[in-house]
Amino acid sequence: MSGHGVPRVSAADDTRDAQKEQKKIEEYRTIVDLVNAKIAEREYTLEVLSLTEKVLKKNPEYYTVWNYRRLILQFHIETALTNNHDASISQDQPSDGRSPAQDTIHNLLTWDLSFIIPLLMQFPKCYWIWKYRLWLLSRATDLLPASWPKSLWNKELELVSKMLARDERNFHGWGYRRTIIASLEKIAQEGGDGESNMVEQEFEYTTRMIKSNLSNFSAWHNRSKLIPRLLDERGANNEDRRDMLDSEFSLIQEAMTDPDNQSVFFYHQFLMSTLSPTNPRHAAIALDLTNTDRVAIYEREIENIKELLEDFDDCKLIYQILLQYTKEYLDFEAGNKTVTTAEMREWLAQLRKLDFLRNGRWNDVERDLGL
Repeated sequence: MSGHGVPRVSAADDTRDAQKEQKKIEEYRTIVDLVNAKIAEREYTLEVLSLTEKVLKKNPEYYTVWNYRRLILQFHIETALTNNHDASISQDQPSDGRSPAQDTIHNLLTWDLSFIIPLLMQFPKCYWIWKYRLWLLSRATDLLPASWPKSLWNKELELVSKMLARDERNFHGWGYRRTIIASLEKIAQEGGDGESNMVEQEFEYTTRMIKSNLSNFSAWHNRSKLIPRLLDERGANNEDRRDMLDSEFSLIQEAMTDPDNQSVFFYHQFLMSTLSPTNPRHAAIALDLTNTDRVAIYEREIENIKELLEDFDDCKLIYQILLQYTKEYLDFEAGNKTVTTAEMREWLAQLRKLDFLRNGRWNDVERDLGL
């Protein structure tokens, strides 16, 4: 008996669909075979470049074809340089100086960057697209006067900002953004630009992205990488560094309302990790903490997390973090005024109940805590 409202599909329709799909596959294979043959014959023409576009629009994960595009573009770049061997492409050349070779290279690279944008929008998590764009930009940086690649990198920063606005947790986009910032800073430093430091701007960017979405792991991660450098760039004294640590704990405390949001807890663990007295400078925030300071912070944070159990007593992550912090706390404070043995045993019992498959792991925790 046929279901109501369910469109019927005849065997003939199925056959036609299969034939259409088979035709697409055959067309794709034909283009791929043609591209492979042309490259094998070293035909690095713009026509072959156009053929690679057809392949990549259907299959952007085909990294070999991205390498073919590199070969073809590099061939045309070298041809332009050979034909204009008297033209200097040094970064020391005045920024408004143009040579035919530079114009050709600039046009090739900017055209290819434009071609990739629709692919990037359609396949934002395709690693090979991001990697290829970086290659194009690195070629521009190496071969063109500084003002040109600087403009391209700035446009790229605008592009990745738009991409992250669409998907703020795209880790490819965040990694790409870090590379863009580093490249812009390097270009500015080499050009003697006093505004070469972008760490303040990026720190504020992470703040905006976090406030937009507290579960943005990449934004929290980026923030953790920026803070040590930010403090050094500001020339922060001990009081400034303590203020930064306090403000970050306040920020994360406001965000710790959903224990299922692992991003927030990972950042909290980062902040706690900076308290260790054995940390090198680049892994610390406050540099002059005493043992008494560390004990006070651990007691405060453990109490704050314990309060979450009132509403979320079935969250495994809370129990794990409490036991982790308790072990670290005991290394600082042998007296232990914050956590009772009964509490630790209860937390461990809950972990065994919530995740019995890791019972061996919980046995190790029990042994480490001397329970």
